[in-house]
Formats: sequence, C-alpha cells, structure tokens
Amino acid sequence: MVDVQHWLSALPPVAVYLIVAGVIGVESMGVPLPGEIVLVSSALLAATGVVEPEWVATAAAFGAIVGDSVGYAVGRRGGRPLLVRLGRRFPKHLGTAQLARAEQSFARHGVWAVFFGRFVALLRILAGPLAGALHVPYRRFLLANAAGGLVWAFGTTYLLYYLGRAAEHWLKDISWAGLVLAVLAGLGSTWWLRRRARRLERAETTDEAEPARAGSDR
Repeated sequence: MVDVQHWLSALPPVAVYLIVAGVIGVESMGVPLPGEIVLVSSALLAATGVVEPEWVATAAAFGAIVGDSVGYAVGRRGGRPLLVRLGRRFPKHLGTAQLARAEQSFARHGVWAVFFGRFVALLRILAGPLAGALHVPYRRFLLANAAGGLVWAFGTTYLLYYLGRAAEHWLKDISWAGLVLAVLAGLGSTWWLRRRARRLERAETTDEAEPARAGSDR
C-alpha cells in the first residue's frame, strides 16, 4: 500500500481522482482490482495536503455507484452463466465457493447485501453483477447501492483523513502512519468478518443437521 501511495503522490491531483473513480468503478463491475487500497492510499495523501479529501470521496462514490450499476446491467443481461465464466477467469476471487457465499448473503439479507456488501471485499466485487443476475428490482438496488457507496466512500476517506492528520502530528513520516492505520483497519475488518463468517457457518451447519437428525429418528 505504501508503494501505491508513493506512486499516486507523483501524479497531479486530477489524475489521482480519475484513478480512484476508475479502479473502484471497474472493481464494482465484477473485476478484482485493489479498489480499497487505492482509496485508503488517496485518503492518506489527502491528510498530507496532496489532494482534497472531498474530491477523493466524491470520486470513490461516483466510481462505486456507476460501476455497480454497470455490473448490474451486465449481470442482468448475462445471468448466472456470466458469473460462472468470471469464476473460471478469476477462480481465486470469484470461484464457486465465493459465488455460493455471495448468493447466500443475498438470500438471507436481500437488498441489504448490496448496502453492506460495499464494506466486504467479496461482495464489493460481486454485488452489482449478482443483483442483476438475480433480477433484484433496479430501483431497490440503486437505492441500496447509492447509500452504501456514499457511506463507504465518504466514511472511509474522512476517517483516514482525520486519523492521518492526527498521526502526522506525532509521526513525521506519513508512510509509517499509513502502515499503522492499514494494519489496524485490516485487523479490525478481519476480526469482524471472521466472526460474521463463523456465525453464518454455525447457522448453516445447524440447518443442515436438523433434516439429518429427523431422518435418523425415523
């Protein structure tokens, strides 16, 4: 991430905004790209005054909303076969297991999976195409998509912006501040996601075990 931040710092601000919007937009269409890394790096650059946080957040939100909408249209047109083809092309990120988990999230949470999916790496990539393939009504999808994109983009940008400004007071080297923030954010999100995944696994195991017990009782 430090390398990405260093690379972005050599570019003019307009180019940074375009890269943020472009990378996040393409990622939201269903292509695995490091959208969150680009956003975090740009937000930390904003803390140093290289770019403006409001434009970073606006670019990220624009990319997220438009990219998800394009992904929705592609998924609606291509259906599940398209998702299967994407899984073959990117098996590590969009394989059969990942697709199954994403479908389970949609089945359990409906359109809320689009909103909260913006904060989860897997669903951030699959939310648009999967919602289209499952024929989620576009108005409902757009509302959840826009809300999630705005909260994620502005929340992430300004949280890291203010943390970076505070850290810069104590750490003169912003790269170290970025590293510390990235590690803390990564540990926190990993803990939350693992806890969530364990709950889902326990619930699914219970659901699968109940019919087996009923059969054995007979």
